[in-house]
Amino acid sequence: MELVRSDLILLHAPSVYDFRKKAILYGPISDVIPSSPVFEMYPIGFSSLLEYLHQRGMRARIINLAYLMLTRKNFDAEQLIKKLKCTAFGIDLHWLPHAQGSLEIAAICKRLHPGRPVIMGGYSASYFHRELINYPQVDFVLRGDSAEKPLFDLLRAIEQGTGDYSRVPNLTWKDGNTIRENDLSCVAADLDSFSNNYLSLFKCALLSADFKGFTSIRDWWEYPITAIMTCRGCVHNCVFCGGGRAGISDYCKRERPAFRPPKLLAHDIYTISRYINGPIFVVGDLRQSGDAYAYEALEGLRGYAIKNPVVLELFKPADKTFFEAVARSISQVNFEFSPESHLETVRRFSGKLYSNEEIEATISAALQSGCKKFDLFFMIGLPRQTPGDALASVDYCRSLLQRFGKRLNPFISPLAPFIDPGSLAYEQSEKLGYKIFYRTLEEYRQALLQPSWKYTLGYETEWMSRQEIVSTTYEAALRLNRVKQEFGLIDPERAGKIEQRIHAAIKMMGHIDEILKNPDCTWQEEQLTILKPAIDSLSIATICGEDEIKWPAEKKRFHYFNIMKDMIFDRRGRPGMKKPSSMHKSCK
Repeated sequence: MELVRSDLILLHAPSVYDFRKKAILYGPISDVIPSSPVFEMYPIGFSSLLEYLHQRGMRARIINLAYLMLTRKNFDAEQLIKKLKCTAFGIDLHWLPHAQGSLEIAAICKRLHPGRPVIMGGYSASYFHRELINYPQVDFVLRGDSAEKPLFDLLRAIEQGTGDYSRVPNLTWKDGNTIRENDLSCVAADLDSFSNNYLSLFKCALLSADFKGFTSIRDWWEYPITAIMTCRGCVHNCVFCGGGRAGISDYCKRERPAFRPPKLLAHDIYTISRYINGPIFVVGDLRQSGDAYAYEALEGLRGYAIKNPVVLELFKPADKTFFEAVARSISQVNFEFSPESHLETVRRFSGKLYSNEEIEATISAALQSGCKKFDLFFMIGLPRQTPGDALASVDYCRSLLQRFGKRLNPFISPLAPFIDPGSLAYEQSEKLGYKIFYRTLEEYRQALLQPSWKYTLGYETEWMSRQEIVSTTYEAALRLNRVKQEFGLIDPERAGKIEQRIHAAIKMMGHIDEILKNPDCTWQEEQLTILKPAIDSLSIATICGEDEIKWPAEKKRFHYFNIMKDMIFDRRGRPGMKKPSSMHKSCK
């Protein structure tokens, strides 16, 4: 129920709006992330936008339409949107898998509320802003990774009603029949004033009487994982990452990363632990800004004695000294490390310049220091990687498990469904051996409607065709599943079920291929509709178990007393937090 009118309603769309009606075999595109193939997890930046606006007296809320559509069989997104009252709608197009759903939700908002502007933003929106602004359902595109102040300025300009948006930074907009691009001049130089403590989300839920709409993933209330950003931007330049140094400097005009001060980062983590007992994922390697930053953050955490499981990312190997410092500061620590390939040559062409010896020394030091779970990720679809190379990664995983035991948890998955626009692999595809199938936003939107992930897959390489990427993915998954059973990471019953699902998915892809050979589109739709229940059952946890990516969580999930107390007293005076007025100084 909508209790008050909002200045802004942030809507998160499913990847494909009609996913409940269309038969699409999504494949293993989300098996190693917390979200489902619908990608119901909205960008972490939503909470930062919410807090920024709230601190300036504006009313904003988040409605995760993807989550509501996924978890409520009879939920009608159009009926909800029709009832909403707001000055403007904000819709994220951060990741390309939302190209279809986000544009469809924008069209629904424009049809039901023709007088209400639609604002879009995110990495993909920034990259494709010139194409995106030409869709009739899109009024504004905010570019870059620092949308807080530009969004506030835009909302004030909309409320003033002059129609002049020339002074709003980072904005692409329609001035009658003319498209205008304001300078991308607001790029946060630091994150001193941007907290992410989830209190604004709870306030949003209370004020709007909606305690489900802001939910980030489908099982969050049973498994409340949270995330903290250490920085915006990256010092690394992995060839397939659109958030790497090259991409961000181009379409976000970010010359260097902006870091959350280490003491404030430690306090953010502590604040979340006051409200939620679940795992806390720290996004970004603590060492990106140097060892001094990492040790200062860890020393700050040490004073808080946090009991939550904390997950830290490693972007490069780490030494014994680092892991010992982590162990002194975090009682339940887990690590994620993505060497991508067991072959040093392939890894080097992917932008990662370290040896297998360094990887193994890192794993050893982490486990010796008390790491609870060490996740290791390998990818399929890398430059200079053949099908045989990808399958040999499983043999390497077996040797690692033999040496380190089952606290090590390896994964292998496809680089899917798309190569990030802005990445080196996308911008220099021929040089790096990639063939990119889609180049426009509309092409991506249409690709997401294909009936299986083989046809959605947006690339192939000189060393692996699209079909080989798909078949190698399933074969590697079968082999790794057997290895995990052998070493006790999963029990025989679960391993058997996963193997059955993989074989069923392979068979289903064959069925879909046969259906698509018939040129009659109506007949195709009829046959795919018949297969939809079976297709849906094969689109989640195809190549590994749903719980394999998770970390242990306490049965008591929330500290409701602390949540209510802090909402009532509004703890803006907490240590280290600048006053809201300093927020405007974050743009260079």
